[in-house]
Amino acid sequence: QVLLVESGGGLVQPGGSLRLSCSASGFTLGDYAVGWFQQAPGKEREGVSCISRTDGITYYADSVKGRFTVSRDNAKNTVFLQMNSLKPDDTAVYYCATVNWGKAPTHDNWHDPTLYGYWGQGTQVTVSS
Repeated sequence: QVLLVESGGGLVQPGGSLRLSCSASGFTLGDYAVGWFQQAPGKEREGVSCISRTDGITYYADSVKGRFTVSRDNAKNTVFLQMNSLKPDDTAVYYCATVNWGKAPTHDNWHDPTLYGYWGQGTQVTVSS
């Protein structure tokens, strides 16, 4: 069974940090580029970050540049999203997803949800004092 599972969400005060994990079972996550998306209530799902499959190229939304860092540990079959200097506007459900097989993220398409195939169930991040 193919599964993506996000973890690490929670309640944090403004200025705090969280580290989200995206773990895979049933397939090798290292064979895919992986993206992170956020969806706040009443809003569309938006791309936050993406990491390429092999060459370590990363992409970030302007709203998170300098605060969030995406990384991967293929030995652990896991991708991480380190979130620092969190703001109330970061409050959302965060999803990880794999880029469709045979496709590659670029500067122009990495944030397009239709590029992605497998999705996790999401983890809630709430930034509030």
